[in-house]
Amino acid sequence: MHAIGKFKTALLTAAVALSMAALAAFAASEFEGTWKVKDTAGKAFEITLTRDGSAKANRAGDGMTGTWKEEGSAAVISWDTGWTTKISKDGNKYTKSAFKKGEPVDGKPTNTSIAEKVK
Repeated sequence: MHAIGKFKTALLTAAVALSMAALAAFAASEFEGTWKVKDTAGKAFEITLTRDGSAKANRAGDGMTGTWKEEGSAAVISWDTGWTTKISKDGNKYTKSAFKKGEPVDGKPTNTSIAEKVK
């Protein structure tokens, strides 16, 4: 009987650990939500990042869609246009950096602006 009790305890411990790991995987990212930024012409638009990894922007004239993932202290967005946007955290501030198609996100951005989370 004692062996069965130990087995049940081990099984219960494993189940709790697995459940906690699964919940952590679905934890909200600080980057989820809507961000107010500016484009290369200085015009304001919003970028929305959702929990499922999708991204959309309401940039005038051409709404954009794409996907995003968190990389360190930044959200990296790959747009269907080929451009990449990075929203980076630096202390308590956020910056949006935009990169033309084919440009590396660790290089010089085409444009930068303040990124402000609005929702």
